[in-house]
Amino acid sequence: MASVTSLTDSVQQRLANALSAALPEAADADPLLRRSDRADYQANGILALAKKAKANPRELATQVVDKVVTGDLIEDVEVSGPGFLNITVTDKAITENLAARAADPDGRLGVPPSETAGTTVIDYAQPNVAKEMHVGHLRSAVIGDSVVKLLEFTGETVVRRHHIGDWGTQFGMLIQYLDEHPHELDHKAAEVTGEEAMSNLDRLYKAARRLFDSDEEFKTRARRRVVDLQTGDARTLAMWQKFVDESKIYFFSVFDKLDMDIRDPDIVGESGYNDMLEETCRLLEESGVAVRSEGALCVFFDDVKGPDGKPVPLIVRKSDGGYGYAATDLSAIRDRVFNLKANSIIYVVDARQSLHFKMVFETARRAGWLNDDVKAYQLAFGTVLGKDGKPFKTREGETVRLVDLLDEAIERASAVVREKAQDLSEEEITERGSQVGIGAVKYADLSTSASRDYKFDLDQMVSLNGDTSVYLQYAYARIQSILRKAGEVRPAAHPELELADAERELGLHVDQFAETVAEAAREYAPHKLAGYLYQLASLYTSFYDKCPVLKAETPDQVENRLFLCDVTARTLHEGMALLGIRTPERL
Repeated sequence: MASVTSLTDSVQQRLANALSAALPEAADADPLLRRSDRADYQANGILALAKKAKANPRELATQVVDKVVTGDLIEDVEVSGPGFLNITVTDKAITENLAARAADPDGRLGVPPSETAGTTVIDYAQPNVAKEMHVGHLRSAVIGDSVVKLLEFTGETVVRRHHIGDWGTQFGMLIQYLDEHPHELDHKAAEVTGEEAMSNLDRLYKAARRLFDSDEEFKTRARRRVVDLQTGDARTLAMWQKFVDESKIYFFSVFDKLDMDIRDPDIVGESGYNDMLEETCRLLEESGVAVRSEGALCVFFDDVKGPDGKPVPLIVRKSDGGYGYAATDLSAIRDRVFNLKANSIIYVVDARQSLHFKMVFETARRAGWLNDDVKAYQLAFGTVLGKDGKPFKTREGETVRLVDLLDEAIERASAVVREKAQDLSEEEITERGSQVGIGAVKYADLSTSASRDYKFDLDQMVSLNGDTSVYLQYAYARIQSILRKAGEVRPAAHPELELADAERELGLHVDQFAETVAEAAREYAPHKLAGYLYQLASLYTSFYDKCPVLKAETPDQVENRLFLCDVTARTLHEGMALLGIRTPERL
């Protein structure tokens, strides 16, 4: 697997060598190199070094400059202000570095795999059986899918887990209701799939919930049915399995619309840990991590108290012998650590569940299941808001169905594509509309830090202007159009050519792709990659406006600018793919 040393790393090494030569005791010092508006790079590390060595920072900076090797990589180094170094790299180094990235036989643009790769289990996209997916399910699915792609791209072994809600009281309630009201099941449900089947189940669930809440005798029968389910009654299990199977068909149809690859073996719901619950409770109680309190098995924490000042425990087993979410989540941790051999476990879960996961993780640490070598992390996400800044609802105040939201995004995007379409058939417009609409929804989510809320505004999402996926997709399609118009003239790097400012800025930014991907993967932060890609598209637009490509002054310059176009397009394509977004060849 080929990897390319970035210009940043190369310059960093040259400066480190110069620092060591000027100040031997600074052999391991960090020059603190970063991109700068004043030059290609600026190094700020000398100020701290001078303070430590009790030296004059400008004098030390001047000594370092004298030791810097210039010519092939670094063109010029200047001392600025109290002791900053402004560094300019050669045009030749920029072009050669991009050529090495473009020549990567693995198609990874020279991005190296992580040297500390391990095994990560990521828990995301967790819909509930017998319930339609709504806008609240969007973020876990979209963020989780991108983090999976980022981690796998950087060499991590990733195990996907979709912890669907498929167990507990609601299923006793639903099965008992259907048993007593068989006529309410649409018998055509066996013939339908996807959204129709789930709509029917969702209707039944709501009817069962109304009866459960209003009829104490039905509530008692429903709870008895839960016991039947948990003890493996054959008829009850068969009805439960039917609900699960029909729900999965629906889940797959929604995830397919979201252009996400969800595999059946990765769906391990609450029921998957049922056989572990008793042992989990026994281990916690025997180790003293959990204690009995008022008949329930609980874990207490010094820093978790209710409004009355009394401790609020994590209830692992209820006083009636039933198991709560904590028992399932702790059993899942045991499975992921000891069976799946995870080094890291990531939970892409709503921020409103943060206290629950804080308590679960601390309990697992006390039990010795999590430690310095095995970590759990909640990638907590904020709420999807409407244009009014309030949680996104329908006009009737209902939760927005996810399929309705996605269909509207595709419809809006198709209108934009149709308006801009050149030589596209109706079939192609439909395909592009789906790619643009779904990309718009995903990018709006991923371009925002996961912890923040964001407003769902389809008008803005499908706009060709501003920080949208459509803007990025359009930049990619524009490059492909230029490459097609070039005909037999092929992209080729010419390191001997002088670069215009817009070419330099574009080339230096492309070179930062590898470090951006590494940072986004390390911090589980797709928004950092999204921000990089938006800046890349913006710099390309500036290059396109200022630097004629096919009408450049010389044949070599045409080839070199086509090369810059091509490597930019490949970076956009790879980066968008890591966000789970398609890049159509034509728009």
